[in-house]
Amino acid sequence: MSYTNKVLEEAKNRNPNEPEFHQALTEIIPTLQPLLDEHPKYEEEGILERLVEPDRQFMFKVPWVDDSGKVRVNRGYRVQFNNAIGPYKGGLRFHPSVTLGTIKFLGFEQIFKNSLTGLPIGGGKGGSDFDPKGKSNREVMAFCQSFISELYRHMGADLDIPAGDIGVGGREIGYMYGQYKRLTGRYEGSLTGKGLAYGGSLVRKEATGYGLVYMVENMLSAKGTTFEGKSVVISGSGNVAIYAAEKAQQFGAKVTTMSDSNGYVHDPDGIDLEAVKQIKEVRRGRIKEYLEYSKKAEYFENGSVWSIPCDLALPCATQNELLEDGAKMLIKNGCIVVAEGSNMSTSLKATELLQKNGVFFAPGKAANAGGVAVSALEMAQNSSRIPWLFEETDCKLRTIMHKIYISCAEEAERYGMKDNLAAGANIAGFKKVAEAMLEQGVV
Repeated sequence: MSYTNKVLEEAKNRNPNEPEFHQALTEIIPTLQPLLDEHPKYEEEGILERLVEPDRQFMFKVPWVDDSGKVRVNRGYRVQFNNAIGPYKGGLRFHPSVTLGTIKFLGFEQIFKNSLTGLPIGGGKGGSDFDPKGKSNREVMAFCQSFISELYRHMGADLDIPAGDIGVGGREIGYMYGQYKRLTGRYEGSLTGKGLAYGGSLVRKEATGYGLVYMVENMLSAKGTTFEGKSVVISGSGNVAIYAAEKAQQFGAKVTTMSDSNGYVHDPDGIDLEAVKQIKEVRRGRIKEYLEYSKKAEYFENGSVWSIPCDLALPCATQNELLEDGAKMLIKNGCIVVAEGSNMSTSLKATELLQKNGVFFAPGKAANAGGVAVSALEMAQNSSRIPWLFEETDCKLRTIMHKIYISCAEEAERYGMKDNLAAGANIAGFKKVAEAMLEQGVV
């Protein structure tokens, strides 16, 4: 049995009943074997065994009182996975589906994603099974204050810097930052995704979506083409989906779909983004309401957004949203690029099917790294007390995404896997962390 398979099986056995974490391990660890064959010191020093085990993980109760006066209790999590190259950095996800296994998969992926940015940030992740959907602002505030009243002990500008993720936007970050400041008396970059009035960064809201499109820009350029005139299918309708659609439209593409957990809309004339922003960012409504703005749009509660013919597909909703059947539809309809805006959007079987059929694929750890990259830039601005202009930050983001593409493509080609950006991203992300771990000893 190879070293990577041995570590993989041991990690699965040590972490039973965590399918999402197992999937992340399975997608990453075997692809590292060519690098490990070339550098036996990694095996000698047990780098993989140390990497798959979190530095520490917390699970805690989050009691809060709803608007009717009833006491409710949710469960909170934080996994600090690896800080070899910088303080722990990763988002908080508030969603009923959150489990420890979910957080560990996201945290493990975050190690590689953060390494790929080239910035000094380690990997971590957190969240809760709390659902902000349908809650009043007061209820969300009550939950966030209770959540951070426990987590604040384990975070700080040079220790662990959470950010937003699914269910955690500017409102939630604001409530948590206010409570952190109240408890510690410190005004520091302990959370990112903050409002512009109190230390936030321009481009942070747009960062993941814009960065995704900048990644695809590089992929298309490598194939001798551009966004101009391309049709794009996007899933989701949160920040990532909205701003990926915005940048794709700016680059001359036509985005025809968006979705939420209830269904999806297809607008053959191209999605009206101002309508989507009004529905999702102002009214906090459902994507079905888009029909109020477009006479040609159709809404589907059943079926798959991947059935719509397109040149480019950008899954931006949640993990495992693009499965084998969806991949087959995309291939049949002539899709040429799939890039993940959400984390682990595509199942392993779907990824392999896309790659075997010549669809250029970019994994989330590379394609959606723009969000954490600008979070790290927000940290830099907080430390220097100097905010940057939108254009300056956006330019830095575009440069970072270009460098990520180059490093993934070069590592894939170096090990005989040309155009396999998934393997290239794993190897490129691993190398920097592994070298830092070697130099710091067994800690």
